[in-house]
Amino acid sequence: MVSKTDDIPASVPDCNPVDLADEAGDGARDSKETSRTSEKDSCGCGRSADTAMVNGDGAHEHTEEAESKQDGNGEADGGEDSNEQEVIVIQDTGFTVKIQAPGTEPFDLQVSPQEMVQEIHQVLMDREDTCHRTCFSLQLDGNVLDNFAELKSIEGLQEGSLLKVVEEPYTVREARIHVRHIRDLLKSLDPSDAYNGVDCNSLSFLSIFTDGDLGDSGKRKKKGNELEQIDCTPPEHILPGSKERPLVPLQPQNKDWKPMQCLKVLTMSGWNPPPGNRKMHGDLMYLYIVTVEERHVSVTASTRGFYLNQSTTYTFNPKPANPSFLSHSLVELLSQISPAFKKNFTALQKKRVQRHPFERIATPFQVYSWTAPQVDHAMDCVRAEDAYTSRLGYEEHIPGQTRDWNEELQTTRELPRKNLPERLLRERAIFKVHSDFAAAATRGAMAVIDGNVMAINPGEETRMQMFIWNNIFFSLGFDVRDHYRELGGDAAAHAAPTNDLNGVRAYGAVDVEGLYTLGTVVVDYRGYRVTAQSIIPGILEREQEQSVIYGSIDFGKTVVTHSKYLELLDKTSRPLKVQKHSVLNEKEETVELCSSVECKGIIGNDGRHYILDLLRTFPPDLNFLPVDGEELSPESQRLGLPRQHRHRLACLRQELIEAFVEHRYLLFMKMAALQLMQQKANKDSIKTDAPAITESSETPTESSADKARTQTTAAESSNAADVSTDSTSQSDSSTSAASQTAPESDENSSKPTTNGPLDPAATQNGECKSPLEDPKSREVVLNACKAVGSISNTSFDIRFNPDIFSPGVRFPEDSAEDVKKQKQLLKDSAAFLVSCQIPSLVKDCLDHSALPMDGATLTEALHQRGINVRYLGTVLEFVDKTPAKAQLEHFYRIGITELITRCAKHIFKTYLQGVELSALSAAVSHFLNCFLSSFPDAVAHLPPDELVSRRKSRKRRNRVPGGGDNTAWASLTPSELWKNIASEAKSYYHFILQCESVDQVVEKYGLQKITLLREISIKTGIQILIKECNFDSRHKPAFTEEDILNIFPVVKHVNPKASDAFHFFQSGQAKVQQGFLKEGCELINEALNLFNNVYGAMHVEICACLRLLARLNYIMGDHPEALSNQQKAVLMSERVLGIEHPNTIQEYMHLALYCFANGQLSTALKLLYRARYLMLLVCGEDHPEMALIDSNIGLVLHGVMEYDLSLRFLENALTINTKYHGPRSLKVALSHHLVARVYESKAEFRSALQHEKEGYTIYKNQMGEAHEKTKESSEYLKYLTQQAVALQRTMNEIYKNGSNASITPLKFTAPSMASVLEQLNIINGIIFIPLSQKDLENLKAEVQRRQQLQELGKIDEPTEDTPLELEDKIPID
Repeated sequence: MVSKTDDIPASVPDCNPVDLADEAGDGARDSKETSRTSEKDSCGCGRSADTAMVNGDGAHEHTEEAESKQDGNGEADGGEDSNEQEVIVIQDTGFTVKIQAPGTEPFDLQVSPQEMVQEIHQVLMDREDTCHRTCFSLQLDGNVLDNFAELKSIEGLQEGSLLKVVEEPYTVREARIHVRHIRDLLKSLDPSDAYNGVDCNSLSFLSIFTDGDLGDSGKRKKKGNELEQIDCTPPEHILPGSKERPLVPLQPQNKDWKPMQCLKVLTMSGWNPPPGNRKMHGDLMYLYIVTVEERHVSVTASTRGFYLNQSTTYTFNPKPANPSFLSHSLVELLSQISPAFKKNFTALQKKRVQRHPFERIATPFQVYSWTAPQVDHAMDCVRAEDAYTSRLGYEEHIPGQTRDWNEELQTTRELPRKNLPERLLRERAIFKVHSDFAAAATRGAMAVIDGNVMAINPGEETRMQMFIWNNIFFSLGFDVRDHYRELGGDAAAHAAPTNDLNGVRAYGAVDVEGLYTLGTVVVDYRGYRVTAQSIIPGILEREQEQSVIYGSIDFGKTVVTHSKYLELLDKTSRPLKVQKHSVLNEKEETVELCSSVECKGIIGNDGRHYILDLLRTFPPDLNFLPVDGEELSPESQRLGLPRQHRHRLACLRQELIEAFVEHRYLLFMKMAALQLMQQKANKDSIKTDAPAITESSETPTESSADKARTQTTAAESSNAADVSTDSTSQSDSSTSAASQTAPESDENSSKPTTNGPLDPAATQNGECKSPLEDPKSREVVLNACKAVGSISNTSFDIRFNPDIFSPGVRFPEDSAEDVKKQKQLLKDSAAFLVSCQIPSLVKDCLDHSALPMDGATLTEALHQRGINVRYLGTVLEFVDKTPAKAQLEHFYRIGITELITRCAKHIFKTYLQGVELSALSAAVSHFLNCFLSSFPDAVAHLPPDELVSRRKSRKRRNRVPGGGDNTAWASLTPSELWKNIASEAKSYYHFILQCESVDQVVEKYGLQKITLLREISIKTGIQILIKECNFDSRHKPAFTEEDILNIFPVVKHVNPKASDAFHFFQSGQAKVQQGFLKEGCELINEALNLFNNVYGAMHVEICACLRLLARLNYIMGDHPEALSNQQKAVLMSERVLGIEHPNTIQEYMHLALYCFANGQLSTALKLLYRARYLMLLVCGEDHPEMALIDSNIGLVLHGVMEYDLSLRFLENALTINTKYHGPRSLKVALSHHLVARVYESKAEFRSALQHEKEGYTIYKNQMGEAHEKTKESSEYLKYLTQQAVALQRTMNEIYKNGSNASITPLKFTAPSMASVLEQLNIINGIIFIPLSQKDLENLKAEVQRRQQLQELGKIDEPTEDTPLELEDKIPID
């Protein structure tokens, strides 16, 4: 097919990074590769997913057989020259400096030239021996280094330089920073910040299962044979078939968290601030401290350091105490006055530095935990101060008070992006500002709903109020001033912010210079939806009517346009598939637009062109927008569409648009090719030039010329179309759909387009004519264009007019034809969603290339294929009618859980809006009881009367959004709630739930209450006390108000991408898929560096990168390295996605495999048990992935000779595999074989034979007699038969001759670790192709020779004709 050399999904707008790793790369451009190699991959894209070992993790295998984007010479044009100098910059090597701090030995520190001096400060504040210093400067030969200078710019700084740490005098600011830092050190092992969801802390439990860091302890533990000391029995609830689902093990107790107390109290003294005369003595502030030994002391922070003064609680005496120790650091002072402090602080810091850095680095966005234990509330001055001083979200070190978010967001966009270092700086700045903005917006939104922010229009009623806090504008998701009355009122006002956010995301990803969008964050908190936006300079001073110079403020009644906006938006028209179109304004004049009418253009006081209100960036979804007089396609009608939706803002997703266009493109190529071939055939069959057939006769060379022309025009449109492909929508949804509707489309379209050389000079009549001047080829293209609905007649180009079917928008007469075409396109894309995308999703679930495990991963699977969640009911009905329904049970169950919890969330939202703050925990626990508890008459506990004041003042009512003193919530009953859920399911999802109580639902659909609890808590932000919930008691409710610990916001925001890193990652994957493991590994390492450069240390995409690296390390035989990378991946997944996210479960499984390979058997088992427990909690036992976990557990247990336990797990795996893969699948054959091996070890040969025979039959039927698998199986059967016969003989001998029988000793084999590992590799999708020792030697020698030559600069790299001969000897997955 066409070579698309545009940056393929560099800027995936909403791609869920989880899946980035598992999408075969597109050979997208990358600097290292182009500059280093002279080779060009002829095909940058590993075509077949079977050989893709990247995709080994099953859960997200995106099969790419139908991969339509074969990347012909896939490097970006012009990549070479610009990339030469880029590479060198990154590869600046580090050097070592010596650091001399007061009171410690000098030590060496590795630094890199790009680092700032400030980063060395950070390292010193983190090191165990220097962590208590904050106020110091670094000096080189007596010169103080500037904190913000890069190391490479400092004169005389080189390898081996000595930097001195010099104590500096304190200021009030420095003293406060010092106290704050000491408090952070004292709290460093305390998880309460993670439970409370503050400062980007989150939980991680891996170290409990691995007993600390795997790297070193792994080596320590391996003394002697490990088999003796392992206790392999899992807790009861983890065994197959167990029905209990306890919650407490979700957060195992970490013994390190029992904090060692260093101080009882450290707080600001009531004597602050110092009076004037003391200020002139250098007093900065006073602290009040109670030591563990119950000694109460008062400390002065002065410019020279800290000392004890003589003040007490009631008398002020600032004179130094006797003896007074003046210490520059508070820690040194406390160590002198409190022995317990000295001992415990040292121990605490030792523990702190032993923890893996990934356990304590902050995540880029806050992750909230839906469960938490009861945490003691300790006194903490810094926390108290933060809560009451309005520390708005400005960091302490930023000069000036609040941050100008808009200025920061827009200036980072304007940074230069010509070469790699510039782009890295720009992306890093954009990402940092975005994550800071998201955090500030979240704090602000909570403050608004909690009633702590004054409205800017306080006179209006609550739901109409707007707020400004910390330079961010907040509005509530209600329909104020009947703005959305035509479109569905409050329901539309609730949907608009998320649509707008998707628009912001899409325009941000296209990244057109000169076009600006607002920082946007949508926060759902306590039942309210709050939109937070950065403020356009000057917009608050003007009336909106004056400032809008493009678009419409009244949904199309009055419309204006502006040439500069048209020019800017025209650049986005192709990637976003938005068609330029004309509409009529109120004066009947034609106005040209290149976006929907609601999209407004405003030029700010800063002269920038802003666009806002992007809620209609993507075209409407006609399946949910009934329009009078319009008929939908029969596919839609069969499913009972169109349906009335809550609001009229239902749009198609960007992924769907991409998939639809891709699908149409294949169709277009196919039609053109067929017509040209027909013409050619006609030409050949009738040599005479009869006038009747002039139309279709044509010369072969012309036809190839024409194809080449179609190819180029098509390439233009479709590659521009790809700039913002959304995650994997391209590779997976479109192609599988295309392959369903047109099975032969792939071959058909790719052959002719790359057909024959273009040689126009050889045309028949000897004159040279450009291909499209020829009327016949032009006609072919025209016909094909018409057939697929292209907006151009000479090339393939599909775009949508987002204003079609918008109420109030009128089109001029002359574009009637165009409007008709557009309406047809919309109907076609709505039909494409139900006739292609939904079936393709179900097909992917059937062949297990999509494996959702919970609500989030299900939603993601829908979104990747462009299916909105409002289709959930339709999808479930489709599954219900599928013949192979039994193999989709897991999918159906997850779908039903998601549908029910989403309906409950809708009801909960309005339920919460009527609850006042003092009754919040009672109301939430009452709702959960009605939702989940079997207790029939849940009664709400109203807050006790003594707190409710007798004289309720009616005046101040309705001031806070949640202010009504309303107790209507207390009257909710379980049966009423479930009635509401059923009617919500009917009206929103058009799905019939036949059940009146939670127990009926659980019974009918096989759901788990604990899973329902997890899903509803995550969706609504509830945090629950971690304890065993007794849902099924009919005597008391499951929850009391004490069980509800917190309610968190649910935040949606834009995720800025690291495009260059992503390209490296993709080309690394492509290399791996072609079998160049080493090069792939280098590229992915490079990608990891770039990701770290942009995102910092913690991010989902880094997690994917580490997982892939670990897999490569493992395959290339470097087990310790694999272990180290995978450990990082697990920690990061726990911290960034959550401790029980499906991805975390997968990472645990990979880690267990690498642990086993490293000989750490007990750790491997603990990790697998953890994975199984999490899996049970998240989706229950009946799931195809459970078979993989159980096979792994069974194999490891077999290896440690726990045969009976092993059988329980392996037989469970066999049952699940048989159910989900069908009794004839090869997976089932393998399961039979594993079970047979355990029976053989137990010497139960009859059972072993029975299972192996089953396996043999499957192999024989599926693969044929001659296949090696069949042969292996038949060999094993023979061996088992011999063993069985031998055993029988021995038994007979015993029966006959009693005790004096002569017994030939039987061979009972304990399995070797190697054989267990081999089976583990097979079930986890890693197959090693055996190499002889000699092959390995040759390979090593060859690689070394190449490296030496490279170092000498003899050859650049192997050229195309001699790739490292790895193809045939590579472990393939």
